[in-house]
Amino acid sequence: MRDLTADGAHRPLRADARRNRERILVAAARLFAEQGLDAGMERIAAEAGVGSATLYRNFPSREALVEAVYRNELARLCDAAPALLEQGPPDEALRAWTRLFLDYVTAKYGMIDALRAIAATGADPYGGSRERVRAAIASLMDACTAAGTIRTDIGPADLAAALEGIALTSAGAEHRRQAERLLDLTLDGLTVRRG
Repeated sequence: MRDLTADGAHRPLRADARRNRERILVAAARLFAEQGLDAGMERIAAEAGVGSATLYRNFPSREALVEAVYRNELARLCDAAPALLEQGPPDEALRAWTRLFLDYVTAKYGMIDALRAIAATGADPYGGSRERVRAAIASLMDACTAAGTIRTDIGPADLAAALEGIALTSAGAEHRRQAERLLDLTLDGLTVRRG
């Protein structure tokens, strides 16, 4: 991450500034998921353990914070795929990643009105997100296919559509158990049946 100097040049953020920024993003994602846009900026700063001035120095407006949280959550989701594949069998990585997908969607829905308002101004907060999610799904499915654990007649676009459908009908903390059951049902349907 970089910060702007007085003359407009970029410089790397100090380690403490990076940590503060990350704590703000994590706290905001959690509060947006729980409270939607009712989560106040001062509450977010307090949850992050920083002062309001630090929050506003990093994110001068609610819209800037919302867009940064969304992009951060997207990056965390997509970056998790290779890490999960390194930690265990591909089918377990895929199952764990679908739970992270639910977390991502829950956070996104808490910010959906603000994201739509940002998009209405002509900005593109979603730029490339669908492609990044599908690439993560493809990497997980390719590993599962290579391991012989999932069917080969279902592609990443199919699984992405199923995940989006589950998220649309079951997103939110109050529906988490149902969403996880639907994910398990979907993943069980992908599994290669032996013998």
